[in-house]
Amino acid sequence: MPVSAHPGSRPADFDPVVIDARSLSRQLADRIRQLIEDQAFPAGTQLPTESDLADRFRVGRTTVREALKELENEGAVVVRRGRGRFVSSTPALRRPITRLESVTAMLASHGYTVTNRVISVEVGPADSEEREQLRLDIDDAVIRLTRLRLHKDDPLIYSIDVLPRTALGDIDGVNWNGSLLELLKARGSVATASVATIRAAVLPDGAAEACDLDPTVPFLLMIQLNLSEDGQPLVYSHDYHRGDRFSFDLMRRAETGGAP
Repeated sequence: MPVSAHPGSRPADFDPVVIDARSLSRQLADRIRQLIEDQAFPAGTQLPTESDLADRFRVGRTTVREALKELENEGAVVVRRGRGRFVSSTPALRRPITRLESVTAMLASHGYTVTNRVISVEVGPADSEEREQLRLDIDDAVIRLTRLRLHKDDPLIYSIDVLPRTALGDIDGVNWNGSLLELLKARGSVATASVATIRAAVLPDGAAEACDLDPTVPFLLMIQLNLSEDGQPLVYSHDYHRGDRFSFDLMRRAETGGAP
């Protein structure tokens, strides 16, 4: 519903943030981002204060501060010293490439009903590239998980995730259909950052036939290494996104304070 973004007005409270698998601050950032996209907080207007947002969404000020910091980092919100926070006048990002989230969560954010079809789960030796990325010894084993991500029966992403065998402990009965990052989190390993490369690519040999994918459709390959807070490699992934369905946005800013 449209609301005024000016701090002097007092629209009705928004629905409270409801706890789910994500953090409260992440949920609140998504809620504010949606209000920006819906023009409830139009571009260029000032956001309510932290305390005002906390009252309206019925969350703590720390949660509000963390949510706003996320929006600042991706460029949706800008800080003007002595004046407060404002909605960026630049176009809103649909899903910023700087945001670390699981493929499952990313697809759900686009409105897709996600089905993960497991193609294979293999435990075996790592190749030289995987050993280098995951910092493994030559005798260390890895788990190699290959899946197809679908919306209903429509294939969207072909994924290959590789992680150290030691990362999960007992894997008997593991449900490989859910988020791998959430599975690792439940086992005590939390991904807090990643290093990623995106390039145009063709599907690996045999993938199109095995998964009934159209080999003529362009694909965007995201090669990503997920890291824990202390810099420990957790997952090395290759995600082939259908180029006719996905694009990735980023915000570029001019450096300030330097010589002209």
